[in-house]
Amino acid sequence: MRKSHPVRRAVLAGAATVSGIVLLLSLKPASDPGSASAAGGAAPPVAAQSPQGGRGAGSGTVTGDAARTQYGPVQVRVTVSAGKITRAEAVQAPKGGQSDQVTADAVPKLNRAAVAAGNADIDAVSGATYTSAGYAKSLQSALDKAAAAAGSNAGAGAAEEGAGAGQGTQVLTGDAAQTQYGPVQVRVTVSGGRITDVEALQAPKGGRSDQVTADAVPKLNRAAVAAGNADIDAVSGATYTSAGYTQSLQSALDRAGG
Repeated sequence: MRKSHPVRRAVLAGAATVSGIVLLLSLKPASDPGSASAAGGAAPPVAAQSPQGGRGAGSGTVTGDAARTQYGPVQVRVTVSAGKITRAEAVQAPKGGQSDQVTADAVPKLNRAAVAAGNADIDAVSGATYTSAGYAKSLQSALDKAAAAAGSNAGAGAAEEGAGAGQGTQVLTGDAAQTQYGPVQVRVTVSGGRITDVEALQAPKGGRSDQVTADAVPKLNRAAVAAGNADIDAVSGATYTSAGYTQSLQSALDRAGG
């Protein structure tokens, strides 16, 4: 019996060693990348980027200031969508005599060039140098207005609808209204939702029209500021000018949201 004791001690020692190894293995943390992924420990994905061009990308239809040329005023209206020109048209262009043919040939080319370029850096149409220069000038003013409106809308993007509406300052040009004695075009300044200033960019001129315009326009300007809208009385002796004035004023106020 005594001879078997060393064997038994060896067996017991071996069993203890095996148990210790098993215990150590059970306590060792997993380091396999595959097991980490399966447990949800994979590296977080790169944050998705928000799409460009949403906020601040201007959209809408804007009319530029009328640009005077040697042969008559040129005025451009552009439609901008997501910051790009999608349409351009001349609401005023030289007319009468040879100007009719020049305008009919040049304006469609200028419209297409504006859409293609996406800005006012367009080439002049051969044979229509003055019209082209006026077109580019009016187009640039329209794009400036569109950019300003886009910036204003971006700043108010987080505001609730109607909260603070009309509290900024806007300078808006109405469409030119054609009258029997010439075009009438109004520019209005709106601040805090109220008309603070009005001026006539175009009004009938030449002959007796000079006197009528000089008398009527200041009265119409004051009436517009006092009324706060386009519902103003015609000035005596200036019926056509008054009608054109209110029409252009209303179009400007429509752009300002009424």
